[in-house]
Amino acid sequence: MAKEFTVPPVVFPSGSGVNPSVGNINQRRVPTAPFQPSRPPSSSSALPFMSFDMGSATSSSVSLGGSISSSAATGSASFEDEEPLLDELGIHPDQIWYKTRSILNPLRVNPTAHKDSDLSGPIFLYLSLCLFQLLAGKIQFGVILGWIVVSSIFLYVVFNMLAGRNGNLDLHTCTSVVGYCMLPVVIFSAASLFIPQGTSVARYAVAGVFVVWATRACTNLMVALADGGEEHRGLISYACFLIYTLFSLLVIF
Repeated sequence: MAKEFTVPPVVFPSGSGVNPSVGNINQRRVPTAPFQPSRPPSSSSALPFMSFDMGSATSSSVSLGGSISSSAATGSASFEDEEPLLDELGIHPDQIWYKTRSILNPLRVNPTAHKDSDLSGPIFLYLSLCLFQLLAGKIQFGVILGWIVVSSIFLYVVFNMLAGRNGNLDLHTCTSVVGYCMLPVVIFSAASLFIPQGTSVARYAVAGVFVVWATRACTNLMVALADGGEEHRGLISYACFLIYTLFSLLVIF
């Protein structure tokens, strides 16, 4: 049998009367002010945003703007004293042209121009050879770059093995010399664009002239820049001849 529960009546306050047993439900609590730190008695604070002093904030902002403008003026003046971007990157166009011009004479190569080795000129000649090969319909960027790296390491090892303890040729100088002596091959690649494909004898003859030119230039520079190579000039010439013959075969075929 279900039990019955008696629910007491709910009394709501009306008007201004307040039922002391129930209490005033609509009564709101007065919000309390948040915590505020005590301000110092003097308003001479070092930080204007802590003291809320508008005058000091304005003066400090003006002084800050003046310092920024003065530093900007100093920075613009310092930019004029800086070196050109190419010099900071180690690229000297005058030096590259001087070294390249020394290779243009096949009978006399100036070794003093190549004592300060660099890779900017060889990279430029490498890109030129790739461009001429691209104009001929041959995409050989990776092949030429790989052959340059392998050729430089090969000539470096051969020279130091022949020179023995007297050999002081470093890989950076060897790579620079091999790259600059690529100039005859680059010229041959440009000239091959105007040589008919059917005349294979003429192409081989022209290729032989440029290979001998590059071999002579590279051998003279190797012997002049490093010690211990004069007595092994013939073997060094043979190694250089093999290197530039491979590059000329890339141009022919």
